[in-house]
Order: sequence, then structure tokens, then C-alpha cells
Amino acid sequence: MASYGARTVVSIDLSKKPSEQKPPLHNRWHPDIPPVEEVKVGELFRVEMVDCSGGSITRDPTAEDVKHADTSVVHYLSGPIKVVDLEGVPAKPGDLLLVEICNLGPLPGSEWGFTATYDRENGGSFLTDHFPYATKAIWNFEGIYAYSPQIPGEDQLSTWVIRVRLPGLTHPGLIGTAPSMELLNIWNERERQIEENGRVSHNLCEVLHSRPLANLPTIKGCLLGKIQEGTPEWEKVGEEAARTLPGRENGGNCDIKNLSRGSKIYLPIFVEGAHLSAGDMHFSQGDGEIAFCGAIEMNGFLELKCGIIRGGMKEYLTPMGPTPLHVNPIFEIGPVEPSFSEWLVFEGISVDESGRQHYLDASVAYKRAVLNAIYYLAKFGYSREQAYLLLSCCPCEGRISSIVDSPNAVATLAIPTAIFDQDIRPKASKVPVGPKLVRKPDVFKSTYDGNLPITRNPSAMA
Repeated sequence: MASYGARTVVSIDLSKKPSEQKPPLHNRWHPDIPPVEEVKVGELFRVEMVDCSGGSITRDPTAEDVKHADTSVVHYLSGPIKVVDLEGVPAKPGDLLLVEICNLGPLPGSEWGFTATYDRENGGSFLTDHFPYATKAIWNFEGIYAYSPQIPGEDQLSTWVIRVRLPGLTHPGLIGTAPSMELLNIWNERERQIEENGRVSHNLCEVLHSRPLANLPTIKGCLLGKIQEGTPEWEKVGEEAARTLPGRENGGNCDIKNLSRGSKIYLPIFVEGAHLSAGDMHFSQGDGEIAFCGAIEMNGFLELKCGIIRGGMKEYLTPMGPTPLHVNPIFEIGPVEPSFSEWLVFEGISVDESGRQHYLDASVAYKRAVLNAIYYLAKFGYSREQAYLLLSCCPCEGRISSIVDSPNAVATLAIPTAIFDQDIRPKASKVPVGPKLVRKPDVFKSTYDGNLPITRNPSAMA
């Protein structure tokens, strides 16, 4: 009898820690992490995943779990999964792996998620100089929609009023293939260089106040799948294995919010069998994921089908670097996403909060666009922290509008107006005020105990 539905190749028991899952999870990239399963091209298979924190960030009404989160464990990935053709021949280095997302969603029994900013001393966020403390909002899922009691919360009569409701554009924040040892060495060398020299050669850090310039290999928090912790092999691989935080040539943590049902991913293959891994599931996210832990993070599943394009790397990808390994994936966006017809768009230019001009700097311009949107929404009764988390996880659209007209880069942030309970467009009358517009309670927020300088807008009202 023919079988129907997806075969589960990685299952998750939410009552267990990430280190206790069977098959085991991993949170590093390395070619020697063994595959936990094998799939054939054309086979529909299901992969379940824990959230990026592995359950350490909870539904408790506090941001202390975010403030003290162990960021060395991010992200927990399900896999690696070996891919073979119908004759059992593995995918080869130089091939392309076609991955089709057939279905996805939250794990049954875990219909909730969170959005957060890390403490500035423990990861920070895009605007960490403005918001140095940890914050958190909890989101509840109702079918395709999500709402948060913290954004904006309850009104003055203490009755729950849902004022922001997001249609989910669910997607994997992270999906990729294993690097070869040659590619892993390239990653580690270039990221070590920016970590050691970046504060001298890249003054952008002074403006963005970014967290670590790079996250270099470390055995702290290391989980390597079937490789037993404490063994000589674990020590060796752990000291070489790349963190999963940035996107790279293998795909990885690209955080493409439109990568939902029906999407296809064309991933370069660097090791035999491809060794596909995925994790960091998001119910919804805005372009840029500006809060860093800034999508609606959740436990979730993917149902996938794979294909192998033999020799596809040479055929379709042109290296942009000194070796044939300097390539990037191609993404084909599927037909399913929320439909919005009206947007409010905020512009930013490459001039920082001190008034200093930067030359065609899109990061500074995007930061200005985000800040403009935050301060605008604050006029409608939202706290700046509520607006920050909301812009990180709602399906807003970020764009580089101009990158050629010296000296200013221009970036824009477009917010769908339909997610709000009121008309937030400018009008001839003044901004409405009154008890109804006071958004309480606020997001959960911890204290900032560090002594790094905080950026304040000199022209903004307290």
C-alpha cells in the first residue's frame, strides 16, 4: 500500500532539553558532524525544530531570562540530513541542492512565540545604543494570526483589547548545507581578522554600536550532534566549528522573511551528501530582524522535498571572490504571503544622530529609518520599546532606495497600516490623545547594569 504524508526524520520532544533530543541536535557548522538521517530526492520529509534559544526563553512575565540568556548556544539546528538520488548516489561537492518548502508551522501544542532584545553586554541589537536593556514580548497564535498582550496590552478599563494583529509569514530563519574544511577555514580566518582589526579599520562600529564584530569558534555551549561531548573529537571539532549566527556561502542564518510555503532554495553543496540542516523558525519577521532576537521565535516544523542539480554550482553560480567556494545560494519565493495594499513609509539617510555625515552608508540610513518609525509610532501611545519589537517582527518591508547619490544612501522602512487598530497616517488635525491610546502594560523589560554610553536623540521629547 502506498504511504502518504511526510516521513518524520527529526522529531522534537518539548519536555526535553536540546542536548537530550533524539536524534541529537547541533549548533555549529562543521563537515565532520555526522548526518542523523538520509533522504532521497523527491521524498517528502518532516523536520521538527526547537526555537533559537532551545527553550531557555520562556513565557514567564519577565525579561530576566533574555538578559541572562546563554548566547553561545544559538542556534539549535535539526540535522544534518544526507541527501541521495534515486540510485542512492549522494549529492556531491559542486552540485546544487534544491530544497522546496511544502509546508511549515508551529509545533502542535506550542502555539506561541516571543520577540526580544538582548542586553547590550550580552548580544545587544541593531539599536542597542538606544535600547541597551533586555526586553521581551510574548505572542499567541490564532491560526494564521498572532497577537501580543504586551503590544499594546490592555486599556484603562483592564479589558483585553487586541490592537495589533499580525498575519504570519512563517519561515525558517536558518537553513543551509555543511561547509567543507576548506570553506570553514576561510570563514574562520576572515572573521578572526575583523574581530582582531575591525575597530580600527571599520569605524561603522562606532555608529552602530554593534555587539561582537564576529563570533569566533568556541567550545562554550557547543552541541555537535552525534559527537559525544568531552571526547577528543568533540574538543577538536568544537574549536574549529563555525557559529551559526551569520549567513554565509552555505546559506545559514539569512532570515529571509518571505521564504514560506512554496518557496525553493538552491544551496551550494560543499560536502558529500550535502548535510542539510535547519532551525530558527519564525512565525513572522520584519526585514532586517532589527531586534536581533527579533522575529516571533517559535518551535516549529518544516515539510521539505529535495532535488540534486548535478554540477549546478559551476553552471549557475559565479564566484565573487578568490576561490570557487565564494558563492551564494539562490532563493525562489513562493506564492503565499499576506496581501497589504496600504503602507506608511519612513525614510532614513546616512547621517547619524550626532549630525555626522557618512558616505553612502546603507546601515546608518536604515538605522535612521527605523528610529524615525519608532518615534512616530510613539506619538500614538506606544512605548518606544513596543514600537521597536513590533517593527522587528511585523511584516514590514526594508529597502535600499538609493546607493549612488553621494554622499547620502537612502533606506526606507514600509509598515503595513492594516495591522493597527487606528489610522496612523498624518492628518490636518493633531495626533489624537487620551486614555484609550495609552498602551499598557508595556513589554517586559530588565535593567541595564553596564556602563557603555547610551545614544539619546537631542531633539526628541522625553
